[in-house]
Amino acid sequence: MIVFRLPDLGEGLQEAEIVAWHVAEGDHVVADQPLVSVETAKAVVEVPAPWPGRIRKLYGQPGDIVEVGSELAEFETDAIEAVQDSTTVVGELPDATLQGVARTAPPAPPTGKASPAVRRLAAERDIDLSTVTGSGPDGAILSDDVEAAVRGATARNGYMPLRGVRRAMADTMTRWASGVVPASVTDEAVLEAWPKDADPTVRLAKAIAAGCSAAPSLNAWYDAERNAVRPHEDVDLGIAMETDSGLFVPVLRNVGGRNEGDLRAGLEVMKRDVADRTVPLSELQGQTISLSNFGMLGGMHAVLTVIPPQVAILGAGRIHRAARVVDDAVACVHVMPLSVTFDHRVVTGAEALRFLNAVIAALTEA
Repeated sequence: MIVFRLPDLGEGLQEAEIVAWHVAEGDHVVADQPLVSVETAKAVVEVPAPWPGRIRKLYGQPGDIVEVGSELAEFETDAIEAVQDSTTVVGELPDATLQGVARTAPPAPPTGKASPAVRRLAAERDIDLSTVTGSGPDGAILSDDVEAAVRGATARNGYMPLRGVRRAMADTMTRWASGVVPASVTDEAVLEAWPKDADPTVRLAKAIAAGCSAAPSLNAWYDAERNAVRPHEDVDLGIAMETDSGLFVPVLRNVGGRNEGDLRAGLEVMKRDVADRTVPLSELQGQTISLSNFGMLGGMHAVLTVIPPQVAILGAGRIHRAARVVDDAVACVHVMPLSVTFDHRVVTGAEALRFLNAVIAALTEA
């Protein structure tokens, strides 16, 4: 018998949530066969079986949070030599793929009302199992029964536990709440020179690249522990994308070295991958500066959150018509409000304004 543990998922991730088991206890599997799907901070990924054998025991139910290195499954296998120094490669699994896969939970134990994993889940959710009616074989209590009890309690007290992307977002914001010394400057750009088919996000990406050329200190990472700055030559732009599941920030690489058509195509791929939950973890890491184009939803100016090691983020508000003085005359023009929030430990106000002025100059060009 050999115990298989949740492997290192990369990108510094320390835990994942079980989404679906693709095997059951007693099943015979081959190496690289889909074993379980787990949800990390931003994506659903598939963990394959590391070696062939029979599944003796599964640990955890869908909804359980497991740490890297935690027990996932016990195998009966002859592949002992392969196990001694095995490395599991984890790939992406889109939600759409899961729709065609039976989400098989581990069978309920032959004796007792609930498995240890279910009892653990109940303890975490503060649910008294004596009040739960089991829906499993012989009345065994399953994780779904516990979650149903949680939903009932939620209806009574108004609280609902955060899951998946929203949970990761809350953890990230909490972790970095005191990790930045934020400051903000605001201004606006008049967009009358834009062609009718202009893509605001693409124009903003190119403008940010121009801003970083004028003020390179905003396109950098800061390591507070070493009190050191790492400047970046390429502008790898993180673009905030809102979904029903929560906020994603995929990366559009080297925005300064690509033309508008290439950037538009890259954005479409990003939007599709985020919508399908197939965006690779590597494309959710490495942002050197970020953009929040929140104006597509509404709003004017904002004090945004800088996520270390980045030191700056640009926010674009709602494009609207307003009366402004143009060529010594009052005219009704299209205006885009802009906000730059930066880490004042490493970026000065003058540098932030130099960046913002260059962004505005780029945006006002035809």
